[in-house]
Amino acid sequence: MAPPSGPVRAPEADGAVGARIKAARREAGFTQQTLAAEVEVSRQTIIAMETGDYAPSVYLAIKVARALATSVEALWG
Repeated sequence: MAPPSGPVRAPEADGAVGARIKAARREAGFTQQTLAAEVEVSRQTIIAMETGDYAPSVYLAIKVARALATSVEALWG
């Protein structure tokens, strides 16, 4: 059976993870574009993480947390 097409939904549907990412990004003084460049993804990927439409790989989650000077657990925990 083929996997479903479309975005990978983050497990937390209430948007809390996305809100934490967005708040940490703003606190760090980053725009979506700046954070995207820092972690080497597209701005659309950052938008999708902030809206809960994309659950990043562990590697990307670590890069985002480091760029925002926080922990993975603080953002996704």
